[in-house]
Amino acid sequence: MSASKTTGDDLLPGDGSRDDLVKAMIRVDHAGEYGAKRIYDGQLAVLGDSPSARVIAHMADQEQRHLDHFDDLLVERRVRPTLLSPVWHVAGYALGVGSALLGEKAAMACTEAVESVIDEHYADQADKLGDDEAELRSTVEQFRAEEQEHHDTALEHGAAEAPAHDLLTGAVKTGTRLAIWLSTRV
Repeated sequence: MSASKTTGDDLLPGDGSRDDLVKAMIRVDHAGEYGAKRIYDGQLAVLGDSPSARVIAHMADQEQRHLDHFDDLLVERRVRPTLLSPVWHVAGYALGVGSALLGEKAAMACTEAVESVIDEHYADQADKLGDDEAELRSTVEQFRAEEQEHHDTALEHGAAEAPAHDLLTGAVKTGTRLAIWLSTRV
């Protein structure tokens, strides 16, 4: 039988408290879901009634459900949202519009890139959450599975065939990692 794990067991001096860790997780996850929703909003504004738009609308609905959950957690856990929300409002929408203007496959490549980083991010969080945060860990794992579904859906809809795929996905991954790093701290 394995010993139960408590959130923050592996914190080092200077890392802050267990509560700081959990609040940072909720803050960054809220910011990420907000940013994802804004990306899809931008893509849908450009793609109109295209076949990809119907697929993206389904993913956007799931992101809205995730965002609603983290909205509730911000209030319930008394976590302030990131101060960068206005930046993510504009940047997410601009990324969505920009990727969609490059075509439906580029919009899917954007999703592929974002979701691959989010998969790693949620996996890392699930690893750090102990039995004392079983409900939050379960939420993170459920949302991670849905984000992986978005990633796979993007690949099924031609993401890898996007023009300059490696350049586009590399830039989006780098931007997503930076947004995570900033939203955890600011």
